[in-house]
Amino acid sequence: MSNIVRDNEVVELDGPPGFEFGQKVRALVSVRNDGTFAGKEIGDVLARKGDVGYVVSIGTFLQQFYIYGVEFLETGYRVGMKRKELESAHGISIGEPA
Repeated sequence: MSNIVRDNEVVELDGPPGFEFGQKVRALVSVRNDGTFAGKEIGDVLARKGDVGYVVSIGTFLQQFYIYGVEFLETGYRVGMKRKELESAHGISIGEPA
């Protein structure tokens, strides 16, 4: 279990959010349902690496991280993601390969 990566020393809330409402972003990783997405089985893919969406909400998690609610237009799914899982997609067309 020593290979578990933890972000214990990162406190994003000390600064402003990395993304703004309405900003176009791209997923840097694939995200699977951990059981919190209603109507999908645990393990189902909710967002694939390279999918493009828009930030529709910004919340916090564990008084440490910003969580960005990203709506992916191709699937219609709204997925909560961390800053390190996203990048700006300014200038990227929806459906354009990653």
